[in-house]
Amino acid sequence: MRRNLIWKLSGALLVLTAGAGLCQQKLAQTGLKFLSVTTDARVSAMGEAAVTTTGTSSAMFFNPAGMARLTNSVDISLGRVNWIADINYSFGSMALNIAEGKYGVFGVNFLSVDYGDLRGTVRATNDAGYQDTGVFSPTAFAVGFGYAKALSDKFSVGGNMRYVKQDLQSSIVAYNQDGSPIRTDNRVDVYTFDFGILYRTGFKSLDFGMNLRNFSEEIEYVQESFQLPLTFELGISMNVMDLLGDEEASTDFNVSVDAVHPRDFNEQFNFGGEYVFMEVFALRAGYTFPSDEHHFSAGAGFRKNSLFALDYAYTPFGLFKDVHRFSVHFGL
Repeated sequence: MRRNLIWKLSGALLVLTAGAGLCQQKLAQTGLKFLSVTTDARVSAMGEAAVTTTGTSSAMFFNPAGMARLTNSVDISLGRVNWIADINYSFGSMALNIAEGKYGVFGVNFLSVDYGDLRGTVRATNDAGYQDTGVFSPTAFAVGFGYAKALSDKFSVGGNMRYVKQDLQSSIVAYNQDGSPIRTDNRVDVYTFDFGILYRTGFKSLDFGMNLRNFSEEIEYVQESFQLPLTFELGISMNVMDLLGDEEASTDFNVSVDAVHPRDFNEQFNFGGEYVFMEVFALRAGYTFPSDEHHFSAGAGFRKNSLFALDYAYTPFGLFKDVHRFSVHFGL
């Protein structure tokens, strides 16, 4: 019965993603793009090859099924992204592993965006051609609840539901005859859903995973509707040192490869590598193609068993300034 359930869940996700793919054969513009920004430093340093990322609460941001392999009773991840154009992201996640996974793993997560202060203008008939409308500060955030369960020693499933809100504040669209402004609110909110599976193939440490992120209804600003950045991903990963057959090796070399099908861009491939020495120090690098601005990424990390980890990622971003990511992880 369990085996039948596993295949049914896998088939359901494949049907869902196939249907999504048929609806987006042409590239489309999407909104709430902040949901597409990779947050975790370790994952970012490895070229965003994240489908088979496991063992931490931050898996909810990439493939919630990976949370089922949590070994700690409590796991907390926090981090910050210094994004382009002086935009900053803050994120966090916490997972509870109840009764060593007997009832599954429950998690909560948040993501917030600080766009800074912007100056608004509106078209005018004066010499400058515009009129200053003052400073405004747009914001965006998402809060979510995730759940993952290992259905067998090889197969895990997971899901994540988030409430997402973006507030671009009010804007002046016209003026009354008496000169008073006519304003409209630019706020939207929506629920999004992520689904994922993770499968241990049984060959060494080879893992296979797939996920669907940002599944949601269309949203509307004033009179214009748009879709969210729906993304389907397939990925594999492995510690290639296992191929040497040395179980006492003091180093690991983890390799990840993801195939990504976003709604608003061409298909992409993410490649990532992580060299871990003595289970303490890690050096990472990754590559993404095709991509408009960013391709290469790199980073480093320090960890103490599963109790503490500190990670950093660097991504050169073409015409824009470099992107820096920092994340810290605690386990109990």
